[in-house]
Amino acid sequence: MSKEDHVKRTLAVVLFSGLFATAMPLPAGADNYPSRPVKLIVPYGAGTQTDANARMIAQRLEAKLGQSFVVENRAGGNGMIGSAFVATSDADGYTLLVTTNTTHSAAPALFKKVLYDPIKDFTPIATLERFSSVLVVSMSLPVTSIQELVAYAKARPRQLEYGFANASGQIAGETLKRRTGIDILAVPYRSTAQGMNDVVAGHIKVMVTGLNTAIPLANAGKVRPLAMFSQERSRVFPQVPTFNETVAPGFVMNAWMGVFGPANTPPAVVQVLAGALKSIMQDDKMHEKLQAEGLEVFWTGPEDFPKFLQSETVVWTKLAKDAGIEPE
Repeated sequence: MSKEDHVKRTLAVVLFSGLFATAMPLPAGADNYPSRPVKLIVPYGAGTQTDANARMIAQRLEAKLGQSFVVENRAGGNGMIGSAFVATSDADGYTLLVTTNTTHSAAPALFKKVLYDPIKDFTPIATLERFSSVLVVSMSLPVTSIQELVAYAKARPRQLEYGFANASGQIAGETLKRRTGIDILAVPYRSTAQGMNDVVAGHIKVMVTGLNTAIPLANAGKVRPLAMFSQERSRVFPQVPTFNETVAPGFVMNAWMGVFGPANTPPAVVQVLAGALKSIMQDDKMHEKLQAEGLEVFWTGPEDFPKFLQSETVVWTKLAKDAGIEPE
């Protein structure tokens, strides 16, 4: 073969390879993402704070990225069922998890067997919000302050029950018991909404819940908020003291909400989602909306989220240990 023929053949191979590569489908995570609807799995029931905020985020993602973002509730197992579903889903960016510290920072401290590895089985995309919980009581309970609740419970050991639907509620309730010496019974719920319905009906008397659930019921006179678990009083309940300033000095507990993909979600997909989410969370209207619900924007991007996740695991492990909770 002459030198000229060899050059021509080489050029032909290069051109053919280039054409073939162009015809090949774009790999997962390329710039055509998202090209079809995306599922946002919420591992808690409908009507919870996480569910409501996930739906708000979904609407804004649709506007930003031009595809449907569909919220799907997969409640149960303290959020582990829905989280495990995402952990075993295809890592293509079309099944994402919108969850809280319960499933990823607190679960190892609460359960001997977690259905997934909170670190290895997920790709952290972003934290979005930070919030606190509030203890509310039934209007049928004759107490108007956290101190009165403690006195009432001490006079009636094991006659009161408190409900919870996540790690924050469980740790808060057990901390209250441990710090004050009261003996009240824990009642786990599949979702916060179920527990709050029972409080309104008077079936249980005490519940630890998120602010978005408590605000409308408290404003309607259906439940009475007694104490916040935040460092400072909430702007939506300025009259409600904190545990820190009343019966449990030094006790502060803040939760967060974030978005995860399955492990090995393509970096290009992560960047598309993180960019859209950051833009959404920086919007003034989003800030106003969250503030009205007693929440605050808390942004951590994919570069810093893994480190934050590990530090939060330490925080929540200590909270559970200090509350006297042994993994089940």
